[in-house]
Amino acid sequence: MIIDLKEKECLKLLNENYIGHLGFISKSVPYVVPITYYYDADHHSIISYSGEGHKIEGMRENPMVSMVVDEIKTVNQWRSVSIMGEFEELSSIDAKYLLHKFSEGVKQNILQKEKESHKFISEFSSKISAHGNPIVYRIKIAEITGKYRKG
Repeated sequence: MIIDLKEKECLKLLNENYIGHLGFISKSVPYVVPITYYYDADHHSIISYSGEGHKIEGMRENPMVSMVVDEIKTVNQWRSVSIMGEFEELSSIDAKYLLHKFSEGVKQNILQKEKESHKFISEFSSKISAHGNPIVYRIKIAEITGKYRKG
């Protein structure tokens, strides 16, 4: 049986994870790409970053996006959350502050989810800056829904 998640359960799933699939439209064509994200409960939004490219260009063209986060244990045991929202490119102080918040939040989620420390976690922030200036963005959540299936 597939059951709706309550909003609180949807937000918990977002908060406990760091990998999602972002959907956007570019030149009238839909795309879905994996992203690393952090759920910012203070602003009820998703924080992420990217280099300049197709994804950023597409979201600038059409800022309405969707994202799915799921946890799949088996074909009969899973949880999934879908969000719809608006892309907002951040700059200067906001971008710097939220990139730091993103980095710390993702590191914490990886440590909690994986139950161990990985070498790459300590290098995460330096890898972000090694690829030039990232474009930091927020997805302001307008709608959130979720489903789960258990046994």
